[in-house]
Amino acid sequence: MTTAILGIGNMGAGLARRLGGRIDLILGSRDPNAAAALAAEIGAPVASYADAVAKADIVVLAMPLTSALEVAGGLDLKGKIVVDMSNPMTPDFANLTMGFTTSAGEEVQKALPASHVVKAFNTIFASVVASPRESTAAVPVFIAGNDTAALDAVAALVTAPGFAPERSGTLDSARLLEPLGLLNVKFAYFLGQGTGIAPAWVKITA
Repeated sequence: MTTAILGIGNMGAGLARRLGGRIDLILGSRDPNAAAALAAEIGAPVASYADAVAKADIVVLAMPLTSALEVAGGLDLKGKIVVDMSNPMTPDFANLTMGFTTSAGEEVQKALPASHVVKAFNTIFASVVASPRESTAAVPVFIAGNDTAALDAVAALVTAPGFAPERSGTLDSARLLEPLGLLNVKFAYFLGQGTGIAPAWVKITA
């Protein structure tokens, strides 16, 4: 499967570096010339958003929710697996703008009714993505979606760069994953733990 990453900010570029050379990857950018250095670094082609989407089976929206909705609304994503990694946060990162009755993931799905939206990567920081691969093998990436085949594909996408996929149910589980992302932000920025952290579940055996 070909994966397009749309957006080359910290998360998008970090994930691209992790995936470069491991999967069939294409970078999508509003300004392909601006992404040329990253594309050359990881050995992946770069194209406009529309051209990248046309060639992809999986499309990662590596951008905030407002941008994701704007960008997705102008693209032909019918039948595509779309990964939403956003958290709907207030400008001061102290709260969410929605939750419990809907979620960013569900809003992206509403905007893209003919696509298979999967929530993923919203509970890890870009600095974790930039960490050495060997240090993140046990770091969970929680994934949620309504289509089993799409979840399987995104689970493989999570495994390829060296993370552990944690299936979290249907897409409405994003209502829980996004507050978890906010809690991670609070630990990092408000409680002084820094961004080299990630939430995980521990199973206790007798």
